[in-house]
Amino acid sequence: MESDEDARRVPEFGLDLAGPSSSERGPGSAVGPDQARVGQRRTGRSPADKEHKRLKRLLRNRVSAQQARERKKAYLNDLEAKVKDLEAKNSELEERMSTLQNENNMLRQILKNTTVSRRGSSGSATADSQ
Repeated sequence: MESDEDARRVPEFGLDLAGPSSSERGPGSAVGPDQARVGQRRTGRSPADKEHKRLKRLLRNRVSAQQARERKKAYLNDLEAKVKDLEAKNSELEERMSTLQNENNMLRQILKNTTVSRRGSSGSATADSQ
């Protein structure tokens, strides 16, 4: 699998941007391509250089856009999974809340009934003692 650096690298399109080789410069010229231009001012780029740079830029942009789309897709998949988990947990909690509310209502009813029956039985006991 390619590394991130390999994926971002743009292939060369057959243009020699390094300048002429030492054999093309002529005999006795032992300076590098950068030193050969000292004193010369480059007025502009050739149309081939401009086109090469444009193509490289377009390719880099295409690769970058594809990577952004993949990141977005992964992010959305992650969000969708979280939504699914949270919805499941929410329905589970709603079910538990409903069960606890029912239990609470039953206990209140039992408490109410036992309180009423105690009052009724204790009230008759006090009435008998008089």
